[in-house]
Amino acid sequence: MRQVAHPLDAIDQRIIEQLTQDGRMSIRTLAQTLHISRANAYARLERLRSSGVIRGFRADVDPAAAGLATSAYVTLNLRQAEWRHVRERLSALRGIAQIALVGGEFDVILLIRAHDNADLRRLILDEIHAIPGVINTRTLLVFEESEPLRWKTP
Repeated sequence: MRQVAHPLDAIDQRIIEQLTQDGRMSIRTLAQTLHISRANAYARLERLRSSGVIRGFRADVDPAAAGLATSAYVTLNLRQAEWRHVRERLSALRGIAQIALVGGEFDVILLIRAHDNADLRRLILDEIHAIPGVINTRTLLVFEESEPLRWKTP
């Protein structure tokens, strides 16, 4: 986990909030919205990027509109010594949207996006179960999901 060298102040928090809502916002618009100078907005944005707080700017894609109408959370139990190898193999699979190593009843939770149930079945039973170190899985189908939550200033 990366530690922030410089604590985030209220303006940094507002920059993150604004860019989460519109990642294509210009520096000029950002500065005007926050009532700070363009130079200040630019310097703060560069610091947030170089420190790793802002990791990048991405398109917000609707999975169903992109042809990935089936979603599921899949929990895995694995042999602990195999975690790094399993993570590498999972990262290479198409359809895995998120991988999280967790504590508790399961070792890993995956968010999977698939074209349909047959595609989901193939991915889990043929590909994930074939990875050395994976002991078992449980699949939780997503029936409905909300829009991703946006960054909110605490």
